[in-house]
Amino acid sequence: MPTRDDAWALLTEWTQTENLRKHGLAVEATVGWYGEHVFGVTGDELEIWRSAGLLHDFDYERYPDTHPMRGADELRARGYRDDVVEAILGHGDHTGIPRTSQLAKTVYACDEMSGFVIAVAYVRPNRSLDEVEVGSVRKKMKDKGFARQVPRDQLEKGAVEIGVPFDEHVSNVIEGLKTARGVLGL
Repeated sequence: MPTRDDAWALLTEWTQTENLRKHGLAVEATVGWYGEHVFGVTGDELEIWRSAGLLHDFDYERYPDTHPMRGADELRARGYRDDVVEAILGHGDHTGIPRTSQLAKTVYACDEMSGFVIAVAYVRPNRSLDEVEVGSVRKKMKDKGFARQVPRDQLEKGAVEIGVPFDEHVSNVIEGLKTARGVLGL
């Protein structure tokens, strides 16, 4: 299994946009936080979870029309485990790939929620995660003009799939993002 450093090298090779790289780092942080703090994942396995979060969109710039199917082939060729490939294939509802592992469910739950929470942080006076609360995330979810590309149903469905109450999930994602606040600029 490739290392986290290998995953970062793959992401930077295939992804040129800084914002998409930061999104990978954000999902890596939240998936890793969940793995460690909620599901008790440790050691090398935690690194694998983090890599799945980091790489979930790595092929989007090269193959936006066939993402993440095309990327899955590359991951297999590079020796990534089947559960990592499954997690990446299942991170969006558009693929139709079932999420059968806790890792896959966690990547799904953290993907859109990480982006949404960051969007909420960006409109706070100091652009800081310290200013983001569960209530402010809920309020922005009701505003259909805010971060309109984020599917609200997926935000809620993610929490259900991992078995965490919605408000707790939002709070967990905020805490996970705080572990990467330096690289995220939040």
